Amino acid sequence: MDRCTNRVCPVSLACGLDNRIRRWFQNPEKILAPFIQKGMTVMDMGCGPGFFTVALAELVGESGRVIAVDLQEGMLQKLGDKLRGTKLEKRITLHKCEEDRLNVKEQADFVLAFYMIHEVPDKTRILKEIFDLLNPDGRFLMVEPKMFHVSEKAFKNTVNSARSAGFEATEGPKVLFSWSAILRKADSSMQ
Repeated sequence: MDRCTNRVCPVSLACGLDNRIRRWFQNPEKILAPFIQKGMTVMDMGCGPGFFTVALAELVGESGRVIAVDLQEGMLQKLGDKLRGTKLEKRITLHKCEEDRLNVKEQADFVLAFYMIHEVPDKTRILKEIFDLLNPDGRFLMVEPKMFHVSEKAFKNTVNSARSAGFEATEGPKVLFSWSAILRKADSSMQ
């Protein structure tokens, strides 16, 4: 059983989500660079204070866009404060979602959900919503924490839910203390 199911990381712990020590273990550029190209529209689900958002904005370049999505206004404010007056501010759109819906209207080339799917009450619904907003050739990187949060069985169940939503799953990049999967829309000719 997933011990922290449906528990959202509080804003008061935001500094623990974006620091040098974490960057050493989970380098955003190293994890994301293989998937991102200049000019892409990408979404960072559960962006928190922007640990991955800033790297995504650098990787998509001036012609790209990042949609930073979070449930908590406080997290979006912290990210907004970090971006204010920087060259990245215009590349990033802050979007407050609902507990059970993203409500993002734009299509994305890449979606990142890093350590947050286990917090979602209705995984089936959110995975279907991600499927619908992902471009046909887009990719979805889902990374979940191993230690004290998500068991192997729980992660496999989430991957199976993603398959039920229409995704094909392959093993994702190696991320310390984490499970990961790369999800793509299944080839319609195989369905």
